[in-house]
Amino acid sequence: MARRAAVIVAVLLVARFYTAHLASSEAVVQREPLSSLPLTIGSWQGQEESPLADDVLAQLGVDDYVNREYFMAGFAPVGVYIGYYASQRQGDTIHSPQNCLPGAGWRPVETGIADLQAGGRTVRVNEFVIQKGLDRQLVFYWYQGRGRVVANEYRNKALLMIDAARLHRTNGGLVRLIAPISSTSADAKTQLSAFAALLFPHLDRHLP
Repeated sequence: MARRAAVIVAVLLVARFYTAHLASSEAVVQREPLSSLPLTIGSWQGQEESPLADDVLAQLGVDDYVNREYFMAGFAPVGVYIGYYASQRQGDTIHSPQNCLPGAGWRPVETGIADLQAGGRTVRVNEFVIQKGLDRQLVFYWYQGRGRVVANEYRNKALLMIDAARLHRTNGGLVRLIAPISSTSADAKTQLSAFAALLFPHLDRHLP
């Protein structure tokens, strides 16, 4: 266990040094702003949530983000947060949702991986159940950018280091979906998986 922790720390330190000090400049990436993500996705209708506070934005370090809730009659609402980073060379790196939720009073009670079907391909994402008091919610999240969808945080950081050298790009984003568990976790997963399948085709132009 100690050996694995040491390897992970070493990878993260090398990745941070490499991306921060690589001489080549960041490649310019054309993309559409997240504000243009459709408010209507399938039969779901979106609504903007309150803007994030300035101190939260400063902590996240995002260059662009969207924070919405999507509704469809007969289903629980789906919360959608997407944060985009144009560059991760200077310390503004993507924060895992699992690091932020405990501070808001939510604690993970189940963790795992979900394989979603989207656009004829299978996409692997993180899945976990969070709880605060008697309330429970299902969360999907993943890292997306530079032509990839990645679930594992450490693999994402390793690929970031490779792409900084190979593509001169460190842009990327985090996608997080949340739905309340009103009956069973299985029902919530079916709903969230269906929504994610509708969302995926829209993401490439915002998270290239």
